[in-house]
Amino acid sequence: MLTICLLCIGKLKEDYLRQGCAEYQKRLRAFCQLRLIELPESKLPVNPSAAQISQCLEREGKQVLDKIPPQSFVVALCIEGEQCSSEGFAKVLEQAALSHGAVTLIIGGSYGLSDQVKQRADLRLSFSQMTFPHQLARVL
Repeated sequence: MLTICLLCIGKLKEDYLRQGCAEYQKRLRAFCQLRLIELPESKLPVNPSAAQISQCLEREGKQVLDKIPPQSFVVALCIEGEQCSSEGFAKVLEQAALSHGAVTLIIGGSYGLSDQVKQRADLRLSFSQMTFPHQLARVL
């Protein structure tokens, strides 16, 4: 059975989002073993500078890279990633299961993912041309 690691920056704060994730986790049990890793989101001031955001991304990126399971096929969810259909993504997961045995999906924090995490990814994936809050991306 495929092991999927969902590696996320930050915790879900709203109860309705936690409930939605719990429902999908329950549904996925028949198809994969799902492991959730939540890493702390870096604290930034209300109006952070570009340098502060860059430092934040670097700190979070180091945490993410340290938690990626060995031999895992890594998918970075990012706006500049490629889009694919549900069927196309199912094929990616199928091929990753055969070649790697495990998939790690990475969801960044409010400011996205560091360049180092994106470079480590085997696939950069975008849900849509629209921008979704990173907490809603976890439910998707």
